[in-house]
Amino acid sequence: MSTPREAFLAGERPDDVALFLADSYVSDERLERFGNPVDGGVLIVVDGDRGRSAFEAATGTGAMEFAKSAMSLEGIVDPDLAGGSCPDASDGDDHEPQFIFAFAEEENEGVGGIYAEGDVIHAYAKCRCGTAYSDRWNVTDS
Repeated sequence: MSTPREAFLAGERPDDVALFLADSYVSDERLERFGNPVDGGVLIVVDGDRGRSAFEAATGTGAMEFAKSAMSLEGIVDPDLAGGSCPDASDGDDHEPQFIFAFAEEENEGVGGIYAEGDVIHAYAKCRCGTAYSDRWNVTDS
């Protein structure tokens, strides 16, 4: 039996969202009741509406507004959604994601590109330095 996180990353929960909140960003141990502790934070997988509300409550930013702002800059979000590589990391500062918002999109051959190759994970991260960036991949790639 897979965990909610494993099912999400396999594209089996397209109506859900995943949230990673770094320990350095949110220090509320109650969050572990809703998700799984991971290295550096907690990862929560919940239905889309609750997840977007939880994201806004934790970050003060609307989930879709954040995603829209982050999609203009590509970076690397780790396939386990618990880390990433900020595209501005060359300055030597600490570049750890403070939070990550992700959702899955089902395969759509009509759109083409990676969407025709299978389900796609969309991930949006906010770095400690303030940079917001995005990444996406087919679930078969992760």
